[in-house]
Amino acid sequence: MRLWTSHHTFDHPWDTVVKAACRKYPNPLNPSVLGTDVIDRNVKDGVLYSHRLVTTQWRFPTWILPFFGHRGPYYASEWSEVNPESKEMVVRTVNISLGKHVSVGEVVTYSPHPENPDTTLLTQQAVISIQGVPLIDHLERLLTMTIEQNANKGRQAVEWVIEKLQSEVKDIASSAAKSTDDLLNQTRRQFDDITNITKQGMEDIQNVAKKSFDEFQNLTVPPPSQSIPKL
Repeated sequence: MRLWTSHHTFDHPWDTVVKAACRKYPNPLNPSVLGTDVIDRNVKDGVLYSHRLVTTQWRFPTWILPFFGHRGPYYASEWSEVNPESKEMVVRTVNISLGKHVSVGEVVTYSPHPENPDTTLLTQQAVISIQGVPLIDHLERLLTMTIEQNANKGRQAVEWVIEKLQSEVKDIASSAAKSTDDLLNQTRRQFDDITNITKQGMEDIQNVAKKSFDEFQNLTVPPPSQSIPKL
């Protein structure tokens, strides 16, 4: 049996890191996790409880596969609790596949760093146990190294998702600003069109009125006097 523990600090607030952690699979940085499926999800007393099935592909040495009798994919159960009030997320994962020979239990905790609440402390603990196959110590050491490598990839994946989320927010803001500018420009053009039409209409009315007034004046002016011929 082997115990493995790791600590890491994200330079991001707890809310941001938790949102990214919930969305980090699948990702291009850690291809060993093929996908996740939600089995159950509910909220009780303000705490979000989730149960997911995690599909993975572990790269065991080819010589050990006949002893395992299974070449993958491999499955694990993941239970998570997210408490926004206490700002703590706890994720517990236990393997389902290869349960006869391999036992891997992992607990991951996300919480604000006690020395800097604006950052997030990630704590990971794993217990690895292998039995019923040759070279147990060697395989446990190999599996522990693999877990550590995947943990590093998982941290990178969280950063990748955070960058992706921030990029999406910027794109939405840029799109909203562009839409607002387009709407303002369209409104300005419509207002200018209405102003021009109104101005042209007033000019036409003035011209018609002037013409009518001139015609009226011509009708009311007496004709010039004519001389009467002498008899």
